[in-house]
Amino acid sequence: MQIIKTPDVPAAIGPYSQGVVSNGFLFTHGVLPLDKDTGLLVGDTIEEQAEQVLKNMLALIKAGGSDECHIVKTNVFITDMSKFAAFNAVYAKYFKQDYPARACVEVAALAKGALVEMEAIAEVCK
Repeated sequence: MQIIKTPDVPAAIGPYSQGVVSNGFLFTHGVLPLDKDTGLLVGDTIEEQAEQVLKNMLALIKAGGSDECHIVKTNVFITDMSKFAAFNAVYAKYFKQDYPARACVEVAALAKGALVEMEAIAEVCK
């Protein structure tokens, strides 16, 4: 097992790793829409926060030795399911074809007051 810790994404805000590589797969933590330098929430809308989550996610995936083409599963948590279509529009800009499997659920609240959080599992390709 290999622990992934990179300055390219916001630091963990609790007792967990940013990512873990095990048996050829990278498992990410729940990625929030935070600025990597300040740790503050980025954006007020689901679209702005989704962009930041995906940027952070892809930086973490890269640090773990993979890329967006090797993501096999994502789990998305949003605080308002009526914003699902708006989230999907942003998500679709990052995944063009052969989409990863995905779950998306509504939750009552997320850390730091975020509107969206995402985690992923990816094949390591280096």
